[in-house]
Amino acid sequence: MTLLEFVFWSLLKVAVATVVMLMGIAYTVLLERKLVGRIQNRWGPSRVGPFGLLQPLVDGAKSFLKEDLIPTAVYRPIYLLAPLISLSCTLIFIAVVPFGPPNMGPHRFDLFEISNINIGLLVILGLTSMGVYGVALAGWSSNNKYSLLGSLRSSSQLISYELALGLSLVGVVLRAGSLNLRTIVKQQATLGMATWNIFGGLQFIAFFIYLMAAFAETNRSPFDLPEAESELVAGYHTEYSSMKFAMFFMAEYGNMINVGCVATLLFLGGWTSPFGDLFPQLQSTFINLFAPIFWFVIKVLAFLCLYVWVRGTLPRFRYDQLMNFGWRFLLPLAILNIVGTSLWLAFQ
Repeated sequence: MTLLEFVFWSLLKVAVATVVMLMGIAYTVLLERKLVGRIQNRWGPSRVGPFGLLQPLVDGAKSFLKEDLIPTAVYRPIYLLAPLISLSCTLIFIAVVPFGPPNMGPHRFDLFEISNINIGLLVILGLTSMGVYGVALAGWSSNNKYSLLGSLRSSSQLISYELALGLSLVGVVLRAGSLNLRTIVKQQATLGMATWNIFGGLQFIAFFIYLMAAFAETNRSPFDLPEAESELVAGYHTEYSSMKFAMFFMAEYGNMINVGCVATLLFLGGWTSPFGDLFPQLQSTFINLFAPIFWFVIKVLAFLCLYVWVRGTLPRFRYDQLMNFGWRFLLPLAILNIVGTSLWLAFQ
């Protein structure tokens, strides 16, 4: 492959991944509104387009057309930079996520991943940690006590649960012997669902820890204290309007998709079928190309539905309960899981 062809295919993958991610964010919002409506015994959006399918496009247009108000007392450079940081970290995240097996494109070009990095898991954890800067800077620069309290809550919450989240993944790395996401998926692909990490080697405990930490990392119910309307108006984005508010909104739902992708790769077998290769002789080029995407999307979609189900079911934690759960329960449990996994692998 020539350099020009490489640049062309790379830019094409970036463009396609960005468009798919933005559309995924838009329709994740619609999915949540529909499911929460059903949970609360109402229809949800149903006016714009068939079954309300065009509602995300209308919401996006409304955000663009709203008046952009900037309070006079804000620290303007950081106030404008904060939503860009949050959304940028969310969109960059997808660059290291593999959606399918390698070498599926023309000239054995990697069609299902923008960048195959051997330490992809560390890159993901780094980007997750960087996202808190957008929230913290937004609260500080807004010159509003509610925004500041919301950003401080979010910062302490993310630091607390980041430890448990990172430690929950150590057991998966020990089992695979690699930080490469494709290697981790390959380790789970032997016998379909039976060899997924969620079912083997004590990693169901790691999945529980990851799940709880993911809810807290994305500021979602029941861990949505940084945006608690009854206490903080809207938290760190109280002073934001128009597209700057929409960028925070998109970052939140984009992070939901991202943690769903990571859960799929590390615990649910990635793009592999839950039934294994039952009929390898019947597999065609078409099936080999589209089946990985199908299974990957189904698993991420199931994770997003779980997000919405929890939001419609559980009440918000008190702040002391939130911190106690992270430091006194999840963190020790994550350490015990590492010790248990190490012993299990040693005896294996």
